[in-house]
Amino acid sequence: MQMFLDGRPRTRSEVVQLTGLARSTVGQRVEALQSIGLLEPIGEAASTGGRPSARFAFNPQARVVVGADIGATHGHVALTDLLGRPLCEIAEPITITDGPAPVLDWLATTTERLLTQSGRDRTDLVGIGIGLPGPVEHSTGRPMQPPIMPGWDRYDVPHHLATALHLDTGFPSDGHAGSPGSATGPVPVLVDNDVNIMALGEHAAAHPHVQHLLFVKVATGIGAGIISGGRLHRGAVGAAGDLGHVAAPGHAQVLCRCGNTGCLEAVAGGPAITASLHAHGITATSNEDIVALVRSGSIPTAHAVRQAGRTIGEVLATCVSLLNPSVIVIGGSLAGAGESLIAGVREVVYGRSLPLATGDLQIVPATTGRQAGVIGAATMVTQHVLTADRIDHAIATRGVIA
Repeated sequence: MQMFLDGRPRTRSEVVQLTGLARSTVGQRVEALQSIGLLEPIGEAASTGGRPSARFAFNPQARVVVGADIGATHGHVALTDLLGRPLCEIAEPITITDGPAPVLDWLATTTERLLTQSGRDRTDLVGIGIGLPGPVEHSTGRPMQPPIMPGWDRYDVPHHLATALHLDTGFPSDGHAGSPGSATGPVPVLVDNDVNIMALGEHAAAHPHVQHLLFVKVATGIGAGIISGGRLHRGAVGAAGDLGHVAAPGHAQVLCRCGNTGCLEAVAGGPAITASLHAHGITATSNEDIVALVRSGSIPTAHAVRQAGRTIGEVLATCVSLLNPSVIVIGGSLAGAGESLIAGVREVVYGRSLPLATGDLQIVPATTGRQAGVIGAATMVTQHVLTADRIDHAIATRGVIA
């Protein structure tokens, strides 16, 4: 199955040549994958004499996934195919500080609405992926001391959603599932922090062949998602990429909401930029206001955003030396300010880092926009369920991808 995920159609003979398996084994496997809808015939290969061979391709419409990007003040949920492509989506204002029960109940209701809207049956749903705006223990789906999410600390997100939707997630009722990605139920609910899922989304949609990528979200806070060796790097306890609380050089006096001083997000995040604008008599109350001012030609705002980019670049220069990415993607709501932000980042990173690390380094804006989170959340699920052992289970149970 794995060789078909690249989207290229293949005949049975080509699979035999690529795998070295017996023709009978390949034929049985192809028939089994057809029986659960994951492969479909798409015509015949060119004849070389005799009867043309049938070609088969991955069928991403066979099942659906829910990808949810939950922010401090917004909820964006999409129903996607098995390639993470949104089929339909809903975005509405929510308030994360209302607590887990109201937010997760809204997510459950929205999931039902999307299934109804798309005309898909509940049995087509293979998993739910969720991104939350705080640290998450990925192995259990529980937020861990999230600074802007009162009432969410260690809350059993998968169990709540499973109960609301009458699903079996594969997580025991106490939420402890062992190692990351160990859920084995028919409809797993997987949770990660929002920047990690945005990194997955941008990587899958725009840079699938890049092995080393750093996604930087610049918004109210600042965070990073690290793709290393083609895989998301979460760290020992899921705290990898907490860029916003790295000390920014020369700003030791600035107090951060985490209790430390000089943190990058306290110096270069959205609130820091609005504060600097207020000092110049310019009114801006949100990141959207900042972006609108830049686009309208406000020179002081463009200067403030570029300076924030320079400050971010000072920290990213260290990341470049440490991680050696080939692509840095700048996303988040303030990325809408375009070149004003990215030019500041490039200026410092290219000037400060060694030429060996920056010779082929690209620093580019995100291309997935507001869909990065939902695409990434869905990608997190498909990477979990489209593995050989779970597909074997699906074949054995005739359709349930566990």
